[in-house]
Amino acid sequence: MAEKSSKSTDEAAKQRIITHMNNDHQDSLIRYLQYYAQLSSYFARGAHLADISFNDLTILSSNGTPHAIPIKPAMTSWSEARPRVVAMDGEAVAGLGASDITVKKYKPPYGFMAVNFVACALSWISFCRRANFEPGSIFYDVLLKNIPSFANFCRTIQPVVLGVMVVVHTAETMWIAKSRLERHTVRMFSQVWWMWILSCYVEGVGSMIRFDECVREEKAKKDGMKH
Repeated sequence: MAEKSSKSTDEAAKQRIITHMNNDHQDSLIRYLQYYAQLSSYFARGAHLADISFNDLTILSSNGTPHAIPIKPAMTSWSEARPRVVAMDGEAVAGLGASDITVKKYKPPYGFMAVNFVACALSWISFCRRANFEPGSIFYDVLLKNIPSFANFCRTIQPVVLGVMVVVHTAETMWIAKSRLERHTVRMFSQVWWMWILSCYVEGVGSMIRFDECVREEKAKKDGMKH
């Protein structure tokens, strides 16, 4: 009877760990797959802890493939799980050159950045095609009808402006994805990831400024919990 009770207690402890890791520490699971299993952020993005033993963690990647991540040295009781997974995450963070600060939210533009966002969005809308600067288009008839020389100037430079915008904003979007979203374990293709990506493509640098603000806010929260 005592042995049966012990097994039941162990199973309950094991399930609590699995549930806790999946609900609150998916960022750590993603880093485990990236560092210990050498997976890309794409295949690690849907990391899910399927099982845990004293010897290893079984984590499913985004395509459902199980990966056994060894726990070294092996645990002797479930009470060792928390410090062990924390230490493993610390090793993964260091090995990946990542940050232990995870950003889980999107911060919308405010103040001058909101003005800049609107200006950039209007630029994308107006310069997306040359016809917007020609008579008959809503954009021309409403805003440019009385300044035809300016409309003709915009029509002339439209291909160059659009080309520069595409090149510059694509580069900025690739930069925020690598230097910030991946570094701070923003899960690829999640809603938050897409909001930062699309925001950066529209406005550029402003999104990076706000992302860095989110990092500082999360760091302050984490530091506050230590005291």
